[in-house]
Amino acid sequence: MGRTRVRFGIAMLAMLVVSTSFADWPYFHGNPAQTGVAAEKLPDTLENRWQTKLKRGIGSTAAIVDGVVYIGCYDEHLYAFDLKTGEQKWAFKGGSFKAAPSVDKGAVYIGDEDGVFYCVDAAKGTERWKYETDFTITGGAGFFGDLVLFAAHDSTLYALDRAKGTLAWKYKTKQGPIYGSAIIAGDQTFVAGCDSMLHIVSAKDGKGIAQLELSGQSGSTPAFRDGKLYVPNMGSEVQAIDLAKQKIVWSFTPDPQQGFNSSAAVTDKRVFAGGDEGNVHAIDAAKGTELWKFETNKGRIESSPVVAGNRVYVGTTSGSLFVLDADKGTLVQELKLGRAIVGSPAVSDGCLVIGTTDGKLYCLGKK
Repeated sequence: MGRTRVRFGIAMLAMLVVSTSFADWPYFHGNPAQTGVAAEKLPDTLENRWQTKLKRGIGSTAAIVDGVVYIGCYDEHLYAFDLKTGEQKWAFKGGSFKAAPSVDKGAVYIGDEDGVFYCVDAAKGTERWKYETDFTITGGAGFFGDLVLFAAHDSTLYALDRAKGTLAWKYKTKQGPIYGSAIIAGDQTFVAGCDSMLHIVSAKDGKGIAQLELSGQSGSTPAFRDGKLYVPNMGSEVQAIDLAKQKIVWSFTPDPQQGFNSSAAVTDKRVFAGGDEGNVHAIDAAKGTELWKFETNKGRIESSPVVAGNRVYVGTTSGSLFVLDADKGTLVQELKLGRAIVGSPAVSDGCLVIGTTDGKLYCLGKK
């Protein structure tokens, strides 16, 4: 694979603007660049607006578009709920869902653990088409023009025609499953998986542009901001990659050393990452140095942090949702919600939506 120079300019950055409103959260980590940063702040104190109990656990992250919450469940259903009232609008029967749904142009796109990728009508909850990979899908989808992109555990990134569900192209990595969601930056997409490589791929035709060796396997979704890609890995590092130079510019190693299985949230100044040791780390985005560390002392962090205003929101496998001051790393609020939280928060219209592995779905905000 050649080391073709990757160029990032104003035109490419402009393509990161989504067509949905600022209140929407249509992707796993909020936007095509998967930064995990909301365009609004939440109330100073989160209260329980509504909650509902599903038949089985929730490992999925919600998408929220036009006042509707879409979320998958291990009970083999994709659900739609009214954001304001919690009223169920419909339930779509598929397979066991861990992947986050992605919503665009009146359709919901989601893959299940049986390897089937669905396009579902967002208003009716009816199937438009499906594509079978035969391999588990745990990551959310991304969009490039008329294509929808997603990865599966057969080491493959797929691109399908959005209207027909037919294969446009596919890109194969060297080995192992790909856990993360699709990320789009301009006309490029990126894959970081279990082959310990970052793959830079043309979103148009699936051709490989470049590969960079990482310090470990990645089980999370990279985040793109200001020309850099931020990739946590299981080898106990968060790495920042300058895409124009195709070079790792810094690597952050936590103390104590433990892996990262969740994705990072990235603002203009900070990178927030949660580790297997249960600590939340704030890292200087330019230098890669630690600004602060918050010790939850309660389980691992598999839920990816989300930033809204000056707060960081992150769940743990203890079932607690932590709210932290983004500047100081101090605890603002802790909410015990369920058995464990492995999905990530979704933010829209003054509300935070999150599920637990014992099937509780919460909408938190101001009563």
